Amino acid sequence: MRYLPLLLIIGLFSCNPETAEDPLQFALNSESDLIRQVIDSVDQYEVQIKLSVIRREKDSVLFEEYDYRLDDSVYFYPASTVKFPVSILALEQIQQDDRLDLDTPFFVEGDSLFTTMRDDIQDIFAVSSNETFNRLFDYLGKDNINQKLKSKGIDPVRISHRLSTSDAYELTTRPLIIQQADSSLITTESIINKPIQDLTINETTKGKGYYSNDELIEEPMDFRQRNYLPISTLHQTIKRVFFPEHFNSSGRFDLTREHRDFLIKSMALIPRELGYNTTDYYDSYGKFFIYGDNKDPIPDHVRIYNKVGYAYGYLTDCAYIQDNLNDIEFILSATIHVNKDKIFNDDVYEYDEIGIPFLAQLGREIHSYLIR
Repeated sequence: MRYLPLLLIIGLFSCNPETAEDPLQFALNSESDLIRQVIDSVDQYEVQIKLSVIRREKDSVLFEEYDYRLDDSVYFYPASTVKFPVSILALEQIQQDDRLDLDTPFFVEGDSLFTTMRDDIQDIFAVSSNETFNRLFDYLGKDNINQKLKSKGIDPVRISHRLSTSDAYELTTRPLIIQQADSSLITTESIINKPIQDLTINETTKGKGYYSNDELIEEPMDFRQRNYLPISTLHQTIKRVFFPEHFNSSGRFDLTREHRDFLIKSMALIPRELGYNTTDYYDSYGKFFIYGDNKDPIPDHVRIYNKVGYAYGYLTDCAYIQDNLNDIEFILSATIHVNKDKIFNDDVYEYDEIGIPFLAQLGREIHSYLIR
């Protein structure tokens, strides 16, 4: 992939009914039932959207910026999207760590099977493995993750815990056991992190109840110590990966060409490319925009570099989308909450009925606007 040296930003637009129609407003004004059932009752769905349409002119890359209900001060649960920046930071760190590289076998204390950074990062993007994220979290440490992101100007953000494990909030990391070239093993030191501070933004208590140990607790669920990764931060993260020249040197990810190419290829992976069965892991398993509500193969001329997250009724996707047949490209980040009964952990969410169809149609509407 070729990146052009001069980048310009043009136009910052916020969508509202009184402005001239733009790609995002076009999508949100659609008569499709998949759009209307959400936008006509948008408050209950906590929708936030950010769109960057990319135009290339000679030596320039121009961004046309649009957003809808974007608000960093309103909390939503980012779920697996936190794996995106953590994967990038893990690649950065192994460049400074002479004990391992992409293909060095290792395991985390308490596990029994060897893995590699290459396999873990590919699994994160292809099938969104929680176990692999937790290994990277232990390798980096919570405080290091947040300090590195903020040092690059990637803010607001607060990544505080592992995913889907009983020790999610444990402050001391598990050491890595790394196999050396002579088959000897070395053990890294545990990292002791600072206590997690409560978030002080809006709407960090949600719903009217939640299940804990099979018991319904009839009070709002508290997200104040949970991971926090708003749409604007996700969007600027993916921009740094694909358009690093737009940022000053201190704001870029410090990746070698090999590691950056590996990251970009991993972000576009679909499960069948790693040998997963296509019945359970279809092409759009981890790609919500355009194709999320369809299990057919994604066309070869469309490449989607992205990371999705879904949990507690929240669905989020952050994607750089290229259509090489129609010569269009755009970055789209969006979140929606589908939890009609306002009960968490009951596994009753409208992912397939409302959430994924909305995100898929949103992508299709924007795509159709850009190729017309």
